[in-house]
Amino acid sequence: MALIPRHLLPTSPKLWNGQVCSFRLSYEETAIVPKHRHGYGDPLDAANHQGLSMTARFSSLLLSRRRLLAATSVVAAAALTAIAGLSPVRSAGAPPNGGDITFLIDSLGSTWIPNNSAISSFQGHIWGHVTDKLVYVDADGKVSPWIAESWEQNGDATQFTLHLKKGVSFSDGTPLDASAVVANLDIWYAGRRNEGINPIGLFPKTYDRAEAVDAATVKVLFRAPTLGFIPTLGYHGSILISPKTIAQPAAHQADLAKTSGSGPYVVAAWKEGDFVKLVKRKDYNWGPPAVGHTGPAYLNSITYKLVSEPSLRVAAVQSGQADVAYSPSPQELKSLKEAGFTIATPRYLGFVNGLAINTKLEPYNDVKVRQALQAGINRKEIIDTVYTPDWKLATSFIQSNVPGATDHSDLLAYNPGKAEKLLDDAGWTKGANGIRTKDGKQLSLTLHSNPYLATAKSIDELIAQQLGKIGWKVTIRAYDVVTFGEKVRFGGPAVPAYEVTRSFIDAGTVASILTEANNGENWFNLGDSDGKLNELRDKIAGAASLDIRNPLLDELQTYVLEQGYFIPRTQIVQRIYVQSPKLKGEVYNGIAYASYYTATIGE
Repeated sequence: MALIPRHLLPTSPKLWNGQVCSFRLSYEETAIVPKHRHGYGDPLDAANHQGLSMTARFSSLLLSRRRLLAATSVVAAAALTAIAGLSPVRSAGAPPNGGDITFLIDSLGSTWIPNNSAISSFQGHIWGHVTDKLVYVDADGKVSPWIAESWEQNGDATQFTLHLKKGVSFSDGTPLDASAVVANLDIWYAGRRNEGINPIGLFPKTYDRAEAVDAATVKVLFRAPTLGFIPTLGYHGSILISPKTIAQPAAHQADLAKTSGSGPYVVAAWKEGDFVKLVKRKDYNWGPPAVGHTGPAYLNSITYKLVSEPSLRVAAVQSGQADVAYSPSPQELKSLKEAGFTIATPRYLGFVNGLAINTKLEPYNDVKVRQALQAGINRKEIIDTVYTPDWKLATSFIQSNVPGATDHSDLLAYNPGKAEKLLDDAGWTKGANGIRTKDGKQLSLTLHSNPYLATAKSIDELIAQQLGKIGWKVTIRAYDVVTFGEKVRFGGPAVPAYEVTRSFIDAGTVASILTEANNGENWFNLGDSDGKLNELRDKIAGAASLDIRNPLLDELQTYVLEQGYFIPRTQIVQRIYVQSPKLKGEVYNGIAYASYYTATIGE
């Protein structure tokens, strides 16, 4: 790439030493998140030049968005080349062990505090390359060693011993030893809420404490059986961060350049809301054996660049100006595949895409109305209209590839006649305009399209049509990622249905987050009012073996669906990738993130 033009160089040399510049943002920020900043990590001038040069060139691309949207993909690709003026992302004749790639993404989120951002569909891509995990979980849910080379647990799953790989270090030079693991386990469990550093939502609430037995051995104790502890160490929120970073206040942690992980890449340059440039760590030698490689990454650098418009991301890959486009429209996948591009639609382990219903809001405090909603959605029509054969019908409220998931398709069958009768029995009568009313109020539903799922609004529009035939008046609201996070929450006073796109590693974590016990997330705004749900939650949490737990998970799935607490839509493919055929060897883990640690790029 060309070096940064002289007129774009910072006027103060302090900027190159990790100092922060502030700019005005287009959205409201919380007090703990520093305003729009440049952040620089290691003093790699060439990498900094390349990252900033890319920013300047892509700004031209974004200014041309409207004109490009009006063109065909071929014309758009040509416009990208001519207008953006991007340099090739790799030099001619670059060997497989080397090269640079550009990954176009639709958001980079609102904060880089590790605990808060590692679970994001967007920031998680970066954290997966900058940090490691204690265990590796593959696309089939299989758990294998990583930083933890082996482990044991006692008979009732209340005590675990982790044996750590030796010689591992964070990029700040701190050893990744037992004391560092204890510091990470503690922050995952408790966070520091008074500073705005949240606990990791799916980390076991039964955690008691962890102890460093010696430099390479950690003993972890729980207050009750916690069968899913080891798999959850491979969850994408469970990233290992240097104790020096953990000890810093939230504002410091929000500066990505100041966060130290132990992963195969380090942050060379970043600009909030714009790009993150990673360069490989040459002394890295502790990758997960399951991916077939443990030494340094092959690619020299990965640049994640924000381009909000899907057609521009795809066009840039088509024209060779980028290597990966994230979240393209599903309708484009067939033609892109036929044109020779690599298409990946990995399913993650987690919940299906669906709606968590707020049972405190009328009329959804009535089980008959919730059951009518369950029966009134035609899920096959969603697959046939919005998606491709890569998507599958929901058979429960968790994905069918999750160990412990069972088939409850009968409870999800489209039955508009049943829905009509349930609403009649509940006292909702159709008016001349087709909208049902009761006591002078319309049967209404507001859907807040989830910005983490590119197809969310299209699905909402189709569901609005389906429910409209039964008598609902459906309103759709769409927000960007930041606004959605601020305004739309489980059980919010104006949110009757919260769209779920949520991954997890172990099904045992499911029950514990559905109510408010033990810092649960109280998805259905039930508190602890549902005795049966509470009983199932506690029995699942206390199960010390899969033989005990699996029948309870089946009972939980049946009950939640019968009660209409959760309304599944489809099994989810949230992370969709369009990739240059020259880029090969990436790996998709159990959370469907693409890791380019093992990837190479040719000419």
